[in-house]
Amino acid sequence: MQISGRQLRSAGLQFAVEILLKTFAELDLPEPIQRALAEENYQIPTPIQAQTIPAAIEGRDVLGCAQTGTGKTAAFALPILDYLYHQNRKARRNHPNALILAPTRELAIQIGDSFKTYGRHAKLQQTLVYGGVGQGNQVKAMEKGVHILIATPGRLLDLMNQGVIKLSQLEIFVLDEADRMMDMGFLPDLKRIISQLPEKRQSLFFSATIAPNIVQLAKKLLYKPINVNVTPKTRSVDRIEQRVLFVEKSKKQKTLEHLIDDDSVGRAIVFTRTKRMANTVSSRLGKAGVKSAAIHGNKSQNARQRALDAFRKNHLKVLVATDVAARGIDIDGVTHVFNYDLPNEPESYVHRIGRTGRAGAEGVAISFCTSEDRGDLKAIEKLIDQKVPVDPDYPMPAGSESPPRRNPSTGSRRRPRPQRSAPHGAKTSGSGGSRSNKSSRSGSTSPNSSGKNSGRSRRRRGGGGGSGGGSGRSQGNSGRR
Repeated sequence: MQISGRQLRSAGLQFAVEILLKTFAELDLPEPIQRALAEENYQIPTPIQAQTIPAAIEGRDVLGCAQTGTGKTAAFALPILDYLYHQNRKARRNHPNALILAPTRELAIQIGDSFKTYGRHAKLQQTLVYGGVGQGNQVKAMEKGVHILIATPGRLLDLMNQGVIKLSQLEIFVLDEADRMMDMGFLPDLKRIISQLPEKRQSLFFSATIAPNIVQLAKKLLYKPINVNVTPKTRSVDRIEQRVLFVEKSKKQKTLEHLIDDDSVGRAIVFTRTKRMANTVSSRLGKAGVKSAAIHGNKSQNARQRALDAFRKNHLKVLVATDVAARGIDIDGVTHVFNYDLPNEPESYVHRIGRTGRAGAEGVAISFCTSEDRGDLKAIEKLIDQKVPVDPDYPMPAGSESPPRRNPSTGSRRRPRPQRSAPHGAKTSGSGGSRSNKSSRSGSTSPNSSGKNSGRSRRRRGGGGGSGGGSGRSQGNSGRR
């Protein structure tokens, strides 16, 4: 479910002011950062960057809605680097100045790489904190002091509980891929982390979708934010050629191997519903002569990173992934996405096929659908507001009907329980010879900036960390910023 502009306004979320950045050269960024952008040939900002960066540099809280692959990282990284460079402060032991929270290790690593790229000449300290690896180096980095901390929720909370990371002096907080955080069940962790944030801070909140639970979280996290929405409700899939193939479960693997053998397939990502199936599909592809690797939550971070690097360097043709592991995949040139298993949640379909057709490119998304998956297919088509074309070589069997949708919280199908015959000699109600079972338990469903001096003085917290009186929210910008 998407939120309309009227609903956003009623929730206190303002629309972005009309300050649109046309070129990066217009920004009053420090020379080291401008030099790095020039080296990367950054000239024209993407829509999310054009609408977000000027407001963020002014110290505004931001609610940004855009798909992955549209430049969200630069939209918050450049304002953070700009602010911290002008503060010219030494990194403090255990106390980061800026925290970027990401749902997966892969996404955290990619965000860290972007900060290194944009800030390579700025001499600001940063570190990554995520699970799946030992915490020793992460603890050493925090004790030495960092300006910028990029973290995943679980390891961050672990180190906060150990006293290694303290957020009491945090100045900028970024929550990236908020919708995926929710999908992965991180809301309790998010609430614990947010409760430790200081009242006086700047918050930047990014999500690929704006659902009701996202709005509720944004209301708690953001202070008089502007809303930047560059994601149309359903048009994010328009540039992607979608097809559905009706395939028996036993024929999925051979069909996949046949399709991947086509010359048009360059890099491909195959999505499975389970970790075990990801391993199985990858192994069978290898036996068929297709170089591939599986990534999922049971793989070590080193193994996952090796697979991603090999895929990025074209040493692998296929990456087989589960939803949780794949959300952080940000690799250009993915020509095809194959949904070996249709996802339980329709929203995951949009996230999956968004791995191709990125940043204006075209792509192909092919989905396998068994007789048991047709309810899930209908839910996907309802979400994207269009029918997924059926491949004429793999049509739906004549006369077949769509079964009930899978219960997303349990993976089961909603079917009536069969009636049980009464034991021999037992009394029955009514005149029939059997009685129905008591009512079954139903599974729960988861439904442009000013000059340097004036720009810095307007920033958060009344200038250089001054002592503005009163509570944060009641004092407006002089309190919170």
